[in-house]
Amino acid sequence: MTAMTAKPAARKQKKTWSLWTERRLPSEYEAVTYKFHSHFRRAPAPFELSENWPVNQFYLRNREGSKLKLDDWEGYRDPLTYTYRRYVTDQKDREVYCDNLIDEFERQDSYRKLPAPWLDFLGQAYLPVRFPGHAMQMSAAYVAQMAPSAFVTNTFYFQMGNEMRRVQRQAYVAKALALDTGRPELADSDTARTIWTQAPHWQGLRELIEKQLIAYDWGEAFVSRNLVMRPIFDHIFNREIAELARANDDDLLALLHDDFRSYDEAYAVETTKALVSYATGKVPEHAALLRDWVAKWMPLGERAARGLSEAMSTAPGADNARAILERTMTAQARLIAECGL
Repeated sequence: MTAMTAKPAARKQKKTWSLWTERRLPSEYEAVTYKFHSHFRRAPAPFELSENWPVNQFYLRNREGSKLKLDDWEGYRDPLTYTYRRYVTDQKDREVYCDNLIDEFERQDSYRKLPAPWLDFLGQAYLPVRFPGHAMQMSAAYVAQMAPSAFVTNTFYFQMGNEMRRVQRQAYVAKALALDTGRPELADSDTARTIWTQAPHWQGLRELIEKQLIAYDWGEAFVSRNLVMRPIFDHIFNREIAELARANDDDLLALLHDDFRSYDEAYAVETTKALVSYATGKVPEHAALLRDWVAKWMPLGERAARGLSEAMSTAPGADNARAILERTMTAQARLIAECGL
């Protein structure tokens, strides 16, 4: 008689969401995001180093010690529930669209047809934007790094990717214009940097960005970036520039910024409103805190908007600076109102 052999014990299937506590299966988005930050509220310090080390003290002071605090940040959700996989898939489609746009307009030799006054304007008031654009990317990365939950962090890393996408396209346009029009100064980094650091109309934005980058409290960094700096920057460099481009037969630039506005800007707006709603819904007193931070940063924001409006008003066929400034500040105020602040 053949000896019977015992069946091996069934192994318990491992889960990637072992910290999940709800009595339902998490979605893919939740499974790869929930409590991903092992360094938040970890006693006695966030990272496995001496609690007196500068990195631990920095996080304890600027994240755990922020006035913008909740008992539970894990309840926040990205309105688009983006995972990295979904984000890359969607942005691939956007990049294919932009590549096709550029290919079509280059087949039509569109850069060579642009009027000289418009090229002069671009050199002074648009092409240096890749410098503050990189700072916008750095700003998003900082908020992502310091945020108290991966649900919040990921939305800012995706915003960081969107900022990089815009800068890359702007740099490409600068080089293409320089080659096709025989004006190498349009793509020269030293020239653009000098304009960015010295031209009067850029200095308000420069001051705003440089001070925003050292707003280390993560809550204040979020507010100064997404409720003051970003709506002003996006209105000028997505909406106003697109309308000016159309008026000067630069349909390629207009369509590129239409795409940035319809997808990347819209994503930043929706995630901003969702985060404000979550924070104030959990702690209603946070609404006053956020309003105070907005008020603190508004003088710098208004100065930046004023300088940029003056720059936009120098374009051929442009509206006057006062009208552009009014539209810009109205757009920023609209976001504040939509956030319930």
